Formats: sequence, structure tokens, C-alpha cells
Amino acid sequence: MPATPHIEKHFTATETVRDVVIGMADGLTVPFALAAGLAAAVSSTRIIVTAGLAEIVAGAIAMGLGGYLAARTDAEHYGSERTRENWEIDNLRSKEIEEVTGIFHGYGLNGDALKTVVTAITSDRQRWLDFMMRFELGLEEPDPKRAPISAGTIAASYFVGGLIPLAPYILMSSISEAFKYSVGFTAVALVMFGGIKGHFTGINKAKSAAQTLLVGGLAAAAAYGLAHAFG
Repeated sequence: MPATPHIEKHFTATETVRDVVIGMADGLTVPFALAAGLAAAVSSTRIIVTAGLAEIVAGAIAMGLGGYLAARTDAEHYGSERTRENWEIDNLRSKEIEEVTGIFHGYGLNGDALKTVVTAITSDRQRWLDFMMRFELGLEEPDPKRAPISAGTIAASYFVGGLIPLAPYILMSSISEAFKYSVGFTAVALVMFGGIKGHFTGINKAKSAAQTLLVGGLAAAAAYGLAHAFG
């Protein structure tokens, strides 16, 4: 009877999850605080909805642009470091060979085995350069399409997250009732979001949900307190 094949499952979309977390977390808390603060100062849900929608659109654009610039910065940093490393291989060859030797020595290689591996790496320039980028500098080459994808993911997550606490003000005319539902919707969304995040990242779902609710709840409460105090 053949042995059951071992199938490894690894999550490889950490950057996407990070972008969703950034956008959704801010989208749930900032519009909630704005709407809650306005609820204490105005008498019409229409004003809250108008201000809330304006904030969501502006926030989504700003967050998306921030994500785009961050991804572009990562790509530019990788490019500049790769150019520098390329120059060092040409002009400081013996030093770079010593660095390769030191890296493998740190993994426990010695003697002829160490010399063989170092020779194999340094005999191919492209492989050598890739090795130094990854193992000396700890840098992975960014996806050239990463910047617009990151911007879109963060912006969309912020927009969706922002609509959740604002929805009760859109659907109801009573500000006090809308506020109560907004608190409930936001709390439920934080728990669900935390559980989903835990599922995709391999963290215990209940723990992730509780952490997300705690952190998001504290952020929303702090923002609401400030908005209420100065509203």
C-alpha cells in the first residue's frame, strides 16, 4: 500500500493580507469615530452620511496612494542595493567571496564541502548576485506589479471597511439608534475580520479575532473619545 504523499501547504500571500489588514483596520475605525463624533454635534443623519462618505473616499485615496508609494520605495531600494552589490562583486571580489564563505560557514559547512559550495555559487555571476541579495542583505525582489495592486487592495479594503460603521446612519433616521447599531456592526466586523485573517495566516482564529477586536476597539474608542470631546 503506497504511503500517503506529504503535501505541504504554505501561505504565500502575506503582502496581500498585510494590505487588507492596513486598509480594513483603518476603514473600520476612522469612519466610525467620525460618525460617532458628529452624532453628538448634529441633528441629522444626512450630515453624518455626507461627511462619512467624503471621508471614506478621501481616506481610501490617501491610503491607496500611501500603499503605492511604499511598494515603489521597496522596489527602488531593492534596485539600488542590487546595483551596489553588483559593483562590489566587480571591484571587491575577494571580499565578496569571503562573505559567501562566512554565510555558509554559519550554516555549519567546513573544509572541502565549504570550498565546493562557495566555488559553485561564485562561478555563476547571476546566481552569485541573487545569493548575496537574499542571504547577505535579506532582500527578495519585489513584484514589479506590486505597487498598483497594493494601492488598489488597500483602497478597496478601506472603502469596504468604512461603509460598515456608516451603514446604520444611511439606513436609519434616528442618530441614537444608528450609533448603537454602528457600534455593533463595527464590533462584529472586527471579530469576523480577525477570524478570517487568522485563517489565512495560520494563527488561531479565536485568538486572532479577539486580538483584532481588542486593538480595533481600543483604536475606535480612543478616536471616538477625541472626536466626542472636541465635537
